[in-house]
Amino acid sequence: MPTPHRLITTRFDASSTADDVVAGLDLAGVRAIVTGASSGIGVETARSLARTGAEVTLAVRNTSAGAKTAEDIAESTGNGKVHVSALDLVDSSSIAEFTHRWTGPLHILINNAGVIVSDLVRTSEGWELQFATNHLGHFALSLGLHEALAKGARERGEARIVSLSSTGHMRSPVVFDDIHFERREYDPQAAYSQSKTANSLFAVEATRRWAADGIVANAVNPGGVSTGLQRDFTPKQKDYLAAAEASGVFVYKTAQQGAATTLVAAVAPEFARTGGHYLDDGREAYTVGNDADLFDNSHGVKEWALDPDAAQQLWTVSLDLIGHPATRETAAS
Repeated sequence: MPTPHRLITTRFDASSTADDVVAGLDLAGVRAIVTGASSGIGVETARSLARTGAEVTLAVRNTSAGAKTAEDIAESTGNGKVHVSALDLVDSSSIAEFTHRWTGPLHILINNAGVIVSDLVRTSEGWELQFATNHLGHFALSLGLHEALAKGARERGEARIVSLSSTGHMRSPVVFDDIHFERREYDPQAAYSQSKTANSLFAVEATRRWAADGIVANAVNPGGVSTGLQRDFTPKQKDYLAAAEASGVFVYKTAQQGAATTLVAAVAPEFARTGGHYLDDGREAYTVGNDADLFDNSHGVKEWALDPDAAQQLWTVSLDLIGHPATRETAAS
């Protein structure tokens, strides 16, 4: 279990919006990337960053939708430095092309994109789609942008990565002996949950490896937001969500409220140069045991999502899966 410490708090809570978090900030000269920013909370994340004067790149699979979003954000914020760049997180060549196109420093990387599926889908590599998209794609992207982030940290004194997790992480650790459901029966909820635990573990290990470069990563739970992610839910998934809502596990937030905790991790001074945390409702979440009931601890984070040993193992496994050499940028210092 992580060493007990005083939890980091802020003045923000469940009702805060992304615009509340950035109010009064001047981030002119700051460069940010938001993945999956053509819909849902990604749009509001990018919009609030644009309000500060930051240069924001929408990394999206559908560039036509992204272009419309960028135009809307530019019009609503008066910031013309909103760009669109193609990125498909399950296509290694697309990730490589994106990172190759990027030039200059990067100060904020928000790994926001995600998928939920109702049936087993495999990538061309044979990977389970939710793990491949939600974790491996963002893992490869972050590795590819490491030097840009390090340059941003040298320029500004810090660079931050925000990894979007979920309360769903409480339903499954990363099952290292069968990550891709090659032997166990496929459960889409368990697969999604595993990927969300991986998102948190990434933040733990990225911080351990890259903090010396001025780069820290934190995981966030945006809370319950009705977005396109739910469109392919099975009846079982819909029933589970309804039961969670009825029991008070969560109250639906607006997209602006859902983006608030992301912005806390990205720009709030309380999280400057400190990482490996899991945030919920604008502050660091309390840790609960792995046997804790989700419905009773919906604002907590399970030990398995912060376990440094699991985080190191996940990093090693992920490097092997994507075929990335353990270079200086990825090896622990």
